[in-house]
Amino acid sequence: MTDSQKTQRWWIAPVLAGTLGLGAALGATAVAWSAGGRPDAAAPAAKGEDTLRQLEIFADVMARVRTDYVVPTKDDKLVAAAIDGMLQSLDPHSSFLDAEAFNNMQVSTKGEYGGIGIEVTSEDGAVKVISPMDDSPAVRAGIKAGDKLIAVDGVSILGLPLDEAVKKMRGPVGTSIDITVARESQEPFVAKVMRETIVLKPVTSKIQGDYGYIRISTFVNERTSEGLNKAIDDVQRQLGGRLKGIVLDLRNNGGGLLDQAIEVTDIFMDRGEVVSTRGRRADDIQRYYGTPGERLAGVPMVVLINEGTASASEIVAGALQDRGRATIVGMASFGKGSVQTVIPLRNGRDGALRLTTSKYYTPAGRSIQGAGIEPDIEIGAVRITEEQLKERKALFQGEEDLPHALDNESGVKRKPPHMPAEMPPVGWKETEDYQLKRAYELLAAGLPKRAPTVTTRRAENKPAEGTRSPVSGAPVTPN
Repeated sequence: MTDSQKTQRWWIAPVLAGTLGLGAALGATAVAWSAGGRPDAAAPAAKGEDTLRQLEIFADVMARVRTDYVVPTKDDKLVAAAIDGMLQSLDPHSSFLDAEAFNNMQVSTKGEYGGIGIEVTSEDGAVKVISPMDDSPAVRAGIKAGDKLIAVDGVSILGLPLDEAVKKMRGPVGTSIDITVARESQEPFVAKVMRETIVLKPVTSKIQGDYGYIRISTFVNERTSEGLNKAIDDVQRQLGGRLKGIVLDLRNNGGGLLDQAIEVTDIFMDRGEVVSTRGRRADDIQRYYGTPGERLAGVPMVVLINEGTASASEIVAGALQDRGRATIVGMASFGKGSVQTVIPLRNGRDGALRLTTSKYYTPAGRSIQGAGIEPDIEIGAVRITEEQLKERKALFQGEEDLPHALDNESGVKRKPPHMPAEMPPVGWKETEDYQLKRAYELLAAGLPKRAPTVTTRRAENKPAEGTRSPVSGAPVTPN
C-alpha cells in the first residue's frame, strides 16, 4: 500500500449526516484524486472564458444581494449556501462539511459520540430515517425506519440542508428534544428523545440451537472487522464442532467505511476480488482483493438484507453472492453504488469536501447503483395488503428515487414495490422476526446449491489493495 493510499479514506455509506465518522484524519496528500488520477487537461481558452463569465455573474448576484436584499446578509453564509447548492446539484451524496461537521465525522468512526442514534437522509425537504441504531434513544422513543422527521422542539426543519437539520438534533448528553415524526398512514406525532452518548457496537452475536447469528449494524466503526472476528470466536466457543450454519444479518445497515466492508468480506472468503471501483476515466479502476484463509469454511451461510441495507453492506452481500459463499435472503437492498472521497480543505481548517469520485462493482462486474442486491430468496418482513402496496409505490424506496441520483450505466433498475414472493402468514405477530425464523429453517432444510457467478481472481503475493481509502455508504447521516 502506498503512503498516499494510507492518507485517504472512502465512504460507501448513504449520506451520513452530522456525526458520521471518517476515522483517521486525512492528510494533505488526499486532497485531489484518491484513485491516483490527475485533473483533466486544461480546458480550451473559449471554455475558460465562459467559466470566467459565469463567475462574474455569480459575483454580480452576490453583490446585488449584499446591497439590496431586504435584510442584511453575511458573506460567509452566502458563499457556503452557494457551495452547498453546487454540490447538491451533482448527486445526493456529494456535500460540503464545515470544520465542525468534519470534526464530528472523524470522531464518530472511533465508535462513540453524543446523539440520538439514527441514520438519516434527505427526502423532499424532510429528514428521513434510514435506520435507527440498535438499542439507541431513538429506538426507545419509538422512531422507526421510514419515518420522516419534520420538526425539532416545535420548530420546522423542513427544507433545511441535511447537516443543518442534524445539528439541531445534536446537543449535550442528558438533555432531551421533542421530534415531530410523520409516519405512513398516521397523523404526525411528537417523540421525546433523550440525548445520550452513542457507543457504536457494530457487531453482536448469539446462538440458536446449533446455528450462529451475527448482526453487523454499521460499518461506520473502524473496528467492525475486529468485532466480527470476536463474534465468530464466541459462536465457535459455544458450539464448537456442532455449528451447522450461520446467519449474517445486514438489515438496516446503512454502510460506512470501504476498508471495513472489504475486511469483513475477506473473513468469509479465501482470497479473490471483493470489489472494484471505477472513476470517470477509463483507466481509473482499482480492485480490492482478499487475503489467503477463510473463517467458517464450509459452514452454510445466510445473509439477511432489506431496503435499509446500503452501500458498504451491499458490497459484502454482493461479493458473497457472486462467489456462491452465501444465500441472500430478504428484500432488495437500497442500491447505493457510489464511493465518496472526503477531501480536507486546508488540512480540515476550512472543513472538507465529500465528493462522489467513483462507483463500485461486485466481483462479477455488477453495478449496484440504483439497482441494489436482489435476494436469492425473497421474503418480506411483514404482511402487507394491496392498499398498503399502493401507498408504498408512492413513497421513496431506494437510491434511484433520490434527487439527482446517478444512473446505472448498464440500465439495470431496482424492482418497483411489489408483493413479496413470501410473507408472514395471517396473524403473525410483528414483534417476531419472520425473516430470521425462515433463515434458520432454510439452513436446517439445506440451502439450495448456488454456483459462483465469477471465478476466483487471485492476487498472488499481493495484499488487499487500498484498504485505507475512501468511504462506502448509503444515503445516511449518523446522528
